[in-house]
Parts: sequence; structure tokens; C-alpha cells
Amino acid sequence: MVQDKSISSKVLDVIIYVSLILLLIVTLYPIIYIFSVSVSSTTAYESGRVFFLPVEFNLEAYKVIMKAGTIPRSFINSVIYTVVYTVVSLFMTTTMAYPLSRSKDRVAFKGFFSKIVIFTMFFNAGIIPNYLVVKGLGLMDSMWALVLPTAISTYNLVVMRSFFEGIPIDLEEAAFIDGANELTIFWRIMLPLSKAALATVGLFYGVSMWNQWFNAMLYLQSDTKFPLQLIIRQIIMQNQMAAELAAMGDTSMMTAQTTNSVSLKYATLFLSILPMLAVYPFIQKYFVKGVMVGSVKG
Repeated sequence: MVQDKSISSKVLDVIIYVSLILLLIVTLYPIIYIFSVSVSSTTAYESGRVFFLPVEFNLEAYKVIMKAGTIPRSFINSVIYTVVYTVVSLFMTTTMAYPLSRSKDRVAFKGFFSKIVIFTMFFNAGIIPNYLVVKGLGLMDSMWALVLPTAISTYNLVVMRSFFEGIPIDLEEAAFIDGANELTIFWRIMLPLSKAALATVGLFYGVSMWNQWFNAMLYLQSDTKFPLQLIIRQIIMQNQMAAELAAMGDTSMMTAQTTNSVSLKYATLFLSILPMLAVYPFIQKYFVKGVMVGSVKG
């Protein structure tokens, strides 16, 4: 017969559930608030009546976004950049992490290359040298200016190397006996067994590119190639400028278009959140395992 929980256990359960509920509220409330403002009237927002649910529901901001074309185009650009960057980064990270995870007898100068990789985690060239390299390679105003310079993250490389090191060496030895070469072992054995690490590292790469705007501001000149985050930054900067002018008594820029841009800003922010919210549930089961592997082994 199962004994009733003690009072201390019940109190602990209450604390845990209350903490989880508070954490859920803190996590979900910003997303709900952004959506509510985006579908509420400008008057309701300016009067401070939007707290949780939409007030005077309307979809004008989303209609403007669809008609304008700038935000949908930048949204598509961000999707393309993120997908290409994630694929390229995973390919380069795994193909470098696998050799570094093998023994010194199989990989010449393994220690030297490992030290070079770790060195890049603490030191980098800086903005100006990177800009000159991108410009010298003729990558300016192209997608590859965003993809190639940051294609390999040292942290993600260490996570993948640690995961490969955790795979039993007996599998490789058996494959060698059956006549498999290094490429076959990597493609047919290592990658299928590394789904957790690939999902985790892929999520890290995808989120970093999806939220990227600074490199796009440096390397892209054509408006048609701007990612969504750079467009959001422009919208926020315009609102800040209008607010500063209003504070100084200059209302020349406080037009209806500027006022309505509040709804446009929140609508664009909400659209920028959706892809990550849609992708995460599918890789959640791999995420915790992949992160724990990288934290246990260095």
C-alpha cells in the first residue's frame, strides 16, 4: 500500500508547481502581449488598455505587411539564409569534429589542430579585418557574406566532437573489418547515431542566423536582400527617432503612418518568432540529450 506523502513533500510539490506556473507565465506573456498589440487598435495601445488580450481586434497591420512586400520578401530571405547557413555549418562542423574525435594514430597533427580550434574561441580578428576579408573575396552584398565567415562555431564544434568521442569505437572496428572506409563510416554510422547532437547544433546555428542583423548591416547593400531582423531594426529605429522628436516638441513626424507603425512593429516581431516556435517542438526530444553531451565532455 502506497503511503501518503508527508507534509514536507506536499509543500515541496506546491512550490515546484507554483514555480513552473510562474516560469510559464514569464515565458508566454511576452509572446501573447506582442500578438495582442499587433491585432489591437492604435488607440487602445496608446491609451494603455492592452495588457493581455487584444482590444478592438483588427488585422490591419498584417494586411499592410502583406501589401507592402518588403517584410514578406525579407522573411523569405531570412528563411533562405537560415536554411543554407544551417546546412553549410552542420556539414563543415561535423566533417571537422569527426577527425578531431579520433585517436592520434589515425589523425596526424590532431593536437595542433585542436589547439588552433580552441584558440579561435577566445580570440578573433575583429570587425574591420573580417570586413576586409569579405570584401577581398568578393562576397559583399551576397548571401555568402553572411554564411561563410561564421560557418563554424567553436562551441558547436566541441559539442559534436564530444558526441563522436562517446560513440563506441567497436562500431568502427567492426565496419573496418567489413571493408568500410572512413567516409562510409562517417556517413553510414556516425551521422545516423548523432541525431541528438545534430538537432541541438542545428538549432543553435539556425537561431543564431535567424536573429542575425549586424553582419547583414555590414555586408549587404541591396534592400531586396535584407533579412527580416534588419527590417525590424529599421522599424524600431524609426519609432525611436519619432519619439525623440516628439519629446523635443517637434511633431512633424508624428503622422498617422508613424503611429500605425507601432502595430506594424509588433506584427513583424510576432512573425519573426513563429518559425522558431514551429521548429522547436520537432527537435525538443533531441535537444536535452545533445546539450548534456556537450556539458559532460570537454
